Amino acid sequence: MNPLSCMRFAFLASLLCRGVSAFMRPSVKYTTATTTATTTSSSLHSLPSLVVFDLDNTLWTPELYQLRKLARANKYPVAHRDVKLYPAAKEIIQQIKNDRNGRFSSTKFAVASRTKSVDWAHRLLEQFELKELFDYIEIFPGDKKQHFNKLKRSSGIDYKDMIFFDDARDGRFGNCEPVSQLGVLSVHCPNGIYEESIWTNALQHYKDWSSHKSPGTIVEWNNSITTVKDADPNEVQKGKVKYINREKRFGFIKYQARGSKGRATKDMFFHFSALPYGEDVEEGDELSFTISIDSSNGKHAAANIEMTEKEVVDEGNLVDMRVFSMNLPFAALLSNGYKTLETRNGTMFTPYPEGTKMLLHVGQRIYPDGNRHIDVMKSGDLDDDEIQALKSLPPGFTKGMAVAIVELGKTYETTLRQRCEPDFQRSVAAFGPDSGMRATEIKRVEYLKRGVKVSGQGGVFKAKVDRDVIPDGWLDEPDEADEADASSSTSTKKKGVYYSATF
Repeated sequence: MNPLSCMRFAFLASLLCRGVSAFMRPSVKYTTATTTATTTSSSLHSLPSLVVFDLDNTLWTPELYQLRKLARANKYPVAHRDVKLYPAAKEIIQQIKNDRNGRFSSTKFAVASRTKSVDWAHRLLEQFELKELFDYIEIFPGDKKQHFNKLKRSSGIDYKDMIFFDDARDGRFGNCEPVSQLGVLSVHCPNGIYEESIWTNALQHYKDWSSHKSPGTIVEWNNSITTVKDADPNEVQKGKVKYINREKRFGFIKYQARGSKGRATKDMFFHFSALPYGEDVEEGDELSFTISIDSSNGKHAAANIEMTEKEVVDEGNLVDMRVFSMNLPFAALLSNGYKTLETRNGTMFTPYPEGTKMLLHVGQRIYPDGNRHIDVMKSGDLDDDEIQALKSLPPGFTKGMAVAIVELGKTYETTLRQRCEPDFQRSVAAFGPDSGMRATEIKRVEYLKRGVKVSGQGGVFKAKVDRDVIPDGWLDEPDEADEADASSSTSTKKKGVYYSATF
């Protein structure tokens, strides 16, 4: 079989495997009575009046921004070829269509998408024959609460009578948490609607939730329930400055919300006008603040900001290390030695010569690849227990930490044909079409002596860490990139932000 045929077969096989796995994987399911045309009025009231779906990585895959080649060629994506519905989503849509005059006769359906590829999304809805399914369609970039404001006005349906499915939970680009604060029951599906139980469980949760309809309620990916309380304007929060835009005089503070029980950290907007008079801040500075509502846009913003005293550290025992960030499960696969190639579409690793050492930081999210990495790993005869072990971090190592040190090999460009070779796919833990065009070899990797909390950033960034956490022998020999920096210390260094797929 030639590599191109292999590529098509692998991609189709992965979809088939995911479809079959919906029936094979153990999952929590609720027993529901068979619905007939004689549905009682009480059961009708147990269903939401409006069901709202996100599109990218929720109903279909991949996300439209990933189709860069089509954008550069000024071409439109084609449904069922470039973009595919998740198998379970396709089944659920068919169930809805078949029962619009029965079980769902009092339920409306809507789309809320913040994609920038607005024309593409509308065309794909037509090609998938979904336009007639949705009573309301809101597709535009921006805060998803704006989408729901429009849906409420258009439909006349209150937020507490809606349910919402989305792959992005919280943080700067999160949707479930802010929408749940409006009073909408939000369902977090980070890998898309890949199995039918996500839908059936969510409807059962809505039935239970409708007795109290507490705002801030989220159905989590593991079928548990979280209720996120709105910020107390009098409660003092603490965090670190994550990002600053000096030209526009604003930034973001990364902080751990009180009572979040280990959930991912959040980003809070602040304007320089909220800083203490005469004070300046840098990225990494620690601040205390309260949370207020910005009257100009109705969004949360930091207020009453104060500088906190910086922790006294032994500067002589700190080492300045380059760091790059990856999300799970790929961060664990690399740290555990399974993943020996890291691919990117951007040029993030291109400036760094072979032998450069960097720390690996684990991001706060799970990368939504639809569990395709499992299909790739099983092609190498690994069983479920072996795969789970390779996807897991050791005790004491978790999200938000630098967990390992790696030595880079050479970085080189690849063709799609090369990326579809089975050995290449297993080295990346991704199918060829999902991988980036530039591959970087991982020559060696070793866990740190303990995990180190580091604020993640885009691209390659620097962080000072205690020398004692670095495994023995790694700092004994000079770093190739450090020597290159020393030889060109008079040159101007530009900062960049890199947007690229990570596998």
